[in-house]
Amino acid sequence: MRKLLFKIHHYLALAAVIPLLLIVLTGSLLVFKFEIDSLLMPQVVTLDRQGEMRLSFNELILRINQGFPEYEIGSWEIFKDGLEADRVYLIKKGEEHWYKVHFDPYVGEALDRPMLLSSYLTDWLLELHYTLLLNEEFESMPHLGVILGLVFAIVLCLLGITGLIIYRKFWKKFFTLHWDKRMMAMARSLHRLFGIWCSPVLLIIGLTGVYFNLIAYLEEAEEHAEGGHYIVNKRMYNDQLDFDALFRDSQTRISDFRPTYLLMPYEPGLSITFFGEVPFNNLFASQYSSTVNYAPDSGDFQSIYDIREAGILKQSVDSFRTLHFGNFGGLVSRIIWCIAGLMMSFLGISGCYMWAARQFKKRKKATLEIAGAHV
Repeated sequence: MRKLLFKIHHYLALAAVIPLLLIVLTGSLLVFKFEIDSLLMPQVVTLDRQGEMRLSFNELILRINQGFPEYEIGSWEIFKDGLEADRVYLIKKGEEHWYKVHFDPYVGEALDRPMLLSSYLTDWLLELHYTLLLNEEFESMPHLGVILGLVFAIVLCLLGITGLIIYRKFWKKFFTLHWDKRMMAMARSLHRLFGIWCSPVLLIIGLTGVYFNLIAYLEEAEEHAEGGHYIVNKRMYNDQLDFDALFRDSQTRISDFRPTYLLMPYEPGLSITFFGEVPFNNLFASQYSSTVNYAPDSGDFQSIYDIREAGILKQSVDSFRTLHFGNFGGLVSRIIWCIAGLMMSFLGISGCYMWAARQFKKRKKATLEIAGAHV
């Protein structure tokens, strides 16, 4: 059984090594997405307005609509720390593409022009991470990138599971590294040790990756089955609504609710939705865990979703976001996730090296046997 699992582990790794390397390396970088953006374009993503008051939501939405009349607001990421610019996602009228603009909510000014979602480096890396840049590249398979992402996430899970079974007594060698002058022996020892160390993170990333890619595929497949994405040509909500009143009301509908994200209706049937976070004893609860919904035409309250009242399954699914990116424990957990990702990259490289070394040894042995037979 152990030999069979070793072969499965071996061939899965060889078949998927290059895309998995791309996925784990980009993931390791994206753990520090905001820090990278802050370094590359500080004038766009960072603010220095701690202690200042944001303009009213009514004023901010008015300025976006007046500043970009050819676009409609799709959603809005809200940051109140004075250190990070809001991110407003726009839909260009007559198109299905979404754009992003960084916005200073303290003075009501856009810090850049609307850019496609994969225009900046880290956004391009995010697209590479999830789809390998293969979505919409082939007319016959528009979701190829998401499908492959799902397949490779499953492979990642299988590698973690088979690796743990192969080294089922891993706890005995959790801190054991056998130093050896031979490159092959050293690579094998490091491969086993790093695999043991990063296997919990590997399984978490793999399982959550399976979920995100499966959901993305199902949503895209449903939209294409219904004729494709809805094309926005007009405002899908009443722009005379008092959004400040809605914002304040949302905080009264759920105890201690803090809005972090505003989703506007971008197709018929959608509500105006405030996503947010609440105090919760679940360390892994996301900042979008709870919602308050309003009618887009009248602004009437419709419904709430409080994660604290949800079942264990829904709470677990909500945790996937923080678990996948490792941002549940601040800088410490993100560093751990980044190191684990680099270790996974080493596993791919060391695994290829060990396979190549074994193949070379087999060929050399076969050559010597043939030569000996002719002597």
